[in-house]
Amino acid sequence: MTRRLLTAAAVLLFTTFFSPPSQAQSGPFAGMAGRWAGGGSISLEDGSTERIRCRATYAVSGPQMQLNLLCASDSYRFDLQGEVVDEGGVITGNWSESSRGITGTLQGRGGGGRFDVAANAAGFNAQISLTTRGNRQSVVIRGDSQFRGATITLSR
Repeated sequence: MTRRLLTAAAVLLFTTFFSPPSQAQSGPFAGMAGRWAGGGSISLEDGSTERIRCRATYAVSGPQMQLNLLCASDSYRFDLQGEVVDEGGVITGNWSESSRGITGTLQGRGGGGRFDVAANAAGFNAQISLTTRGNRQSVVIRGDSQFRGATITLSR
């Protein structure tokens, strides 16, 4: 009896954690769904570089995704929220950065776990590359303002 219970529990755990994503999580962003954390470095206009810690959350529903990326260093912080949709590899959406009150648009291309988008707003332009492979994610941001860029590695 105990052996059957252990076998049943092992099968349940295996199917819960290692089964493929359900149809509700299919689509171009499916591999990104969930909570991520990690760190990297940020580069500022004065040439200084600082270590940065980040948390990301991605809520995926088919070809749509809501995202939140919160990062902070000793002297810099950004809190980015966005909503994007994929239409055949073309990514469009909107974003906002709450600590500075900036809003803008996202536009680019993606697929196969890699997305390259431009984030634009009045007085701010940045290129964002995001690559997801399994439980690791790389985010590279290059900007043209006080914020020159960031290189971030996240895992879940």
